Amino acid sequence: MQLPPFREILVFVSGSTPQIITETIQALVCQQPPIIPDAVRIITTGPGKKLIQEKLVKDGILAKLCQEYGIPQLKLDEECFLLLRDHDGKTIADLWTVEQNELAADQIAMFLRTLAADPATRLHCSLAGGRKTMSYFMGLAFQLVARQWDRLYHVMVSPEFENNPDFFYKPKNNIAIRARFRDGSTKTLHTADATVQLIELPLIYLRDKLSVSGSGVRQMVAEGQRTLDSAATQLPVTVNLSERTLYIGVTLIELPPAQLTIYTAFLRLKAGPCKLSTREFCRECTSCFIPLVEMVDQPFIEAMADDYQRIYGGDPTKREELLEKWLNTLDCDNLRQQISKINKTIKDEVDDLTLHPYYLISCNRKYAGSRYGLRNEKRYISIVNGEVSH
Repeated sequence: MQLPPFREILVFVSGSTPQIITETIQALVCQQPPIIPDAVRIITTGPGKKLIQEKLVKDGILAKLCQEYGIPQLKLDEECFLLLRDHDGKTIADLWTVEQNELAADQIAMFLRTLAADPATRLHCSLAGGRKTMSYFMGLAFQLVARQWDRLYHVMVSPEFENNPDFFYKPKNNIAIRARFRDGSTKTLHTADATVQLIELPLIYLRDKLSVSGSGVRQMVAEGQRTLDSAATQLPVTVNLSERTLYIGVTLIELPPAQLTIYTAFLRLKAGPCKLSTREFCRECTSCFIPLVEMVDQPFIEAMADDYQRIYGGDPTKREELLEKWLNTLDCDNLRQQISKINKTIKDEVDDLTLHPYYLISCNRKYAGSRYGLRNEKRYISIVNGEVSH
């Protein structure tokens, strides 16, 4: 079954030059294969919206372009605009301050994220309009939220026609217009000599590679950077209990069943529900670390006995065997000895010393007592269980 075509959505940042909207539309329509827009979305200021409505709507320039190039008429109603606003909800007239630029950045990012949430659409974003900060934030946010089928562009117009208040697109029939230069001189230009070109800008699509759930562009960038930093330094940890294997990356760490059980217990502490549910990344957090006295208590030993049973293919006698032994003999000193042996094995097997802090069982010494745990990111932990029956 053939999938329905995308709805082609054109997205612009625009300030005092509404020409970039019509120039980009013309360039998309004239390329091969042509992109026929279904809707237009414009991020702008209060004065920018007024200028767009005056030139493109009231003066009929957009309607004339659509008619001349044989494409469906495009609306520019209230739904088509995102007006940048201040903290009080008032429309921003221009981006003169740091605060105004920060607010604009966040609104642009959230607007693009909303547009990119619809899988039936394809976004075509132009960076040609607005202040440089607006264009930058548009490109930055687009790279974080765009799907593989979305596109980013910059429109280029012949220098003598660029920013000319009488040039909005290249008409099919030549028109003479006046060019006014800074020195006060004028010159007659012919639109037949104009060139309007669209360059598709290359992108690294990061949407599915990074965690960017923040409510503003700086938060999104910071979260993405943390994900990159973590991915660059940490390897996945995979335990398969039924196969008695522990892998750090592709390195097999050979541990006896009892030590594998203990290490898995620490992995479960790390991978379990976080006490700080708002944290996206573990980083230096040690809230899942616990005192050894808790690990030698009966409920914790019973949970470890379940994993020990899984290691032995679900044999319930192995669980009872471990319970009988550990409930009577496992204390903090014995557990520290086992942790020391586990850490020595990992150090011997993992050659990269920079990775050791993430995978060794660490001790966080505090006034109230030492607490133990793992410092790796929970998202890289995988525990494969075997069957257990009591």
